[in-house]
Amino acid sequence: MAWQKAESFVGRDILDSSLGPDKKAEPIAPVKLAVFDFELEDLSGGAEIIPESDEDREELRLATETARRLIAESGRYSLVDVSNAADVKTHNLRKCDGCDAAIALKLGADQSLVGAVNHISRMEYGVTFRLRDARTGKLLSVEQTDLRMGANHSWNRGAEWLIKNRLLEKQAQQ
Repeated sequence: MAWQKAESFVGRDILDSSLGPDKKAEPIAPVKLAVFDFELEDLSGGAEIIPESDEDREELRLATETARRLIAESGRYSLVDVSNAADVKTHNLRKCDGCDAAIALKLGADQSLVGAVNHISRMEYGVTFRLRDARTGKLLSVEQTDLRMGANHSWNRGAEWLIKNRLLEKQAQQ
């Protein structure tokens, strides 16, 4: 983290010096990002028998909250409020073929992020996110991490690792 901040300062100093003594580089505005609530995709053998539980919904909420907090703290993104988006209630965003981009655009976002926890078996889960350009609907990134020997209380850690090591780290390298 310290190295990233140092790179930012050095980069800004170099840019400012190349513009001349009286000019400063304009700060880069953060990308407006609509981070939708994480969804559960149950691919396990018990999916037809065992419904999504209150505990599952709470763990999905925690995964969403963690992702939003990390993204906001990065300073690279400005979160767009998605709580009042009526279209979200009528869609299964992880399976709507990019409808999240149009919803995000209506909310004033530049990009959308849809997260999902994929329940594979009793002890195997995957956490995935899809990042789209809100104007074009183009898929910008799809990232996933797998959790073995975990339970639903590990979804939050999977979301945290994915946001830190895939979304934020990749953007820092660009």
